[in-house]
Amino acid sequence: MSKHLSRWFRPFMLFMAACFPLLTRASHMIGGDITYKCLGGNSFEITITLFQDCLYGEPGALSQDNPAFYSIFSGTNLVRADSVYALSTEIVDPNFSNACINNYPNTCMRKQVFRFNQTLPPTNTGYTIVYERCCRNASINNIITPGNVGVTYFATIPPFTSGTCPNNSAVFKNFPPQIICALNPLVYDFSATDPDNDSLSYRLCSARPGGSTTDAKPYGGAMDPTPGNNSVNYLPPYSAATPMSGVPPLQINPVTGLMTGTPNTIGRFVVTVCVDEWRNGVVINTISRDVQFVVTNCSKAVVANIPELADEPNTYTVECKSHTVHFVNQSTGGFSYLWEFGVPGATSTEFEPTFTYPDTGTYVVRLTVNAGSTCPDSISRLVKIYPEFHTDFDWSGKLCPGSPIQFNDRSTATYPPIVKWDWSFGDGGTSTDQNPVHIYAKPGGPQQVTLSSKSRLGCRDVVTKTLPMPYFDPFAGNDTIVVLGYPYTLNGTGSQFYQWIPSDYLSNPNIANPSVAFPDTGHYTYVLHGTSEEGCLANDTITIWVVTYGQIFVPNAFSPNGDGVNDLLVPRIVGYSRINYFRIFNRYGQQVYGTVNDNYPAWDGRQNGKVADVGTYFWVLNATAADGTKVTKKGDVTLIR
Repeated sequence: MSKHLSRWFRPFMLFMAACFPLLTRASHMIGGDITYKCLGGNSFEITITLFQDCLYGEPGALSQDNPAFYSIFSGTNLVRADSVYALSTEIVDPNFSNACINNYPNTCMRKQVFRFNQTLPPTNTGYTIVYERCCRNASINNIITPGNVGVTYFATIPPFTSGTCPNNSAVFKNFPPQIICALNPLVYDFSATDPDNDSLSYRLCSARPGGSTTDAKPYGGAMDPTPGNNSVNYLPPYSAATPMSGVPPLQINPVTGLMTGTPNTIGRFVVTVCVDEWRNGVVINTISRDVQFVVTNCSKAVVANIPELADEPNTYTVECKSHTVHFVNQSTGGFSYLWEFGVPGATSTEFEPTFTYPDTGTYVVRLTVNAGSTCPDSISRLVKIYPEFHTDFDWSGKLCPGSPIQFNDRSTATYPPIVKWDWSFGDGGTSTDQNPVHIYAKPGGPQQVTLSSKSRLGCRDVVTKTLPMPYFDPFAGNDTIVVLGYPYTLNGTGSQFYQWIPSDYLSNPNIANPSVAFPDTGHYTYVLHGTSEEGCLANDTITIWVVTYGQIFVPNAFSPNGDGVNDLLVPRIVGYSRINYFRIFNRYGQQVYGTVNDNYPAWDGRQNGKVADVGTYFWVLNATAADGTKVTKKGDVTLIR
């Protein structure tokens, strides 16, 4: 067709949409992409590849995928709108063996290839080739309302002058996998080839919507000329960068295109990979492949598995202490094992071998389980050898609570630079600086300091040292009440040297426990300045209430609810030498608590081990005064929770 739609085609499409509204929008699209070759003479061979679900897809919708409608835009201007019939249609082999799967799932993926030649005039803006179709599988787990969301595939031809070939697009090497086993490692080569030898980089990117429930096969100007600006709506917590969950998560190597991960959630997930073509430092074209990964509990009977570093994709280890590596085997269902260490002729049939590499470098180790049997499996990982790497540190500064301490990284690497530092200071504090400063709060004491460092090549090491921080916690004593005229002595602790301020009424302000002769009643506050043997300084304060005569204090309420506040009913005596007994009774006169000759009684709100009822209780306390006389006090207390 020409730039403008023919007179008969649009009415025909409206007729088709009216007659088959459900078929044209049925859920069946799995994935696809668009590529092109430059043939010279301003002519291009354009290929549209579609993948469809031929097991659960609506047959009517599958039949309407042929022909495929496409549009070519220059900027936002429609240059060409036409249709093309399939060059080939085939069912893609799932590449799984029934004998090797415990519960083999049924799948069917149809591949359709549409190819046509198109001559385009020279342009300063380039061209965008667009294909749109609705709809995706309704059972997709990572996008919102997937059964109403279509697909868009596109490719860009960069600007060119007459008679020149501006570009040949990159082409994916492999079919997308149909079945992915949950909890089993996924290693899939998502790489592409480029006829122009442009640099290629790979990334996870957004799937594009296209078509709608009312226009399932858009045509011409109904298509979006800038599809790269759109994205499907992902269902949280999924996103373009995290299209499915896994440990380790799904990721793609930006250089090699190798996709790895271990999916841990079953379902159907849209995954899109973009391949950027770089020339002279500029991206001249991006192709994407939009696929659906079906993750199922297929339970492969034989799984080859070598552990993988969480922060080094497809890498087993980065060995930086020696050239010797011990290999861990996490395979299942195996009866024989063949290890190839990446060194010519170096193999082992042990379950978990140890191998010494001849030199530094990066090696590919391959494990084949049950080689030559009906159900073999294999996996490859990278082994990186870069000795020597050692983490170390020291410190400077006064080792006192409240004083800044400078920590200094002393790590060494044969292959620098070191790029990452993780400090743990033993008191909950952390840092990622190379040479951090940290302040410890009182009371201090020895601290276990750990530094973990990592080099650019992935070498890592950990060292823990004891920081000999002295325990220093000057304590002036608890606030208290005393009777005027009775002897009283301060009792400072936790320091090497003491100074009490003010020095009023003290026998000696420079000792730990000076006696005090208060001249009158009132409140007296003293500050204890403590100095450690190392020269650390800290203060604490005590307030003393001086009263005329002895006092018995019992709170009028408490709340034994376990929150750490007022959980105990505790009487206090001032000017009395001893509590002879303390008893508590409920409103029926039953004793619920009692002590004898205990100067520190405390009721926790329980009776015979059971929680006592909320309400008012009555207490009786008998104490001996300093002159030997006995005094009895009574009162009530409210128990609340």
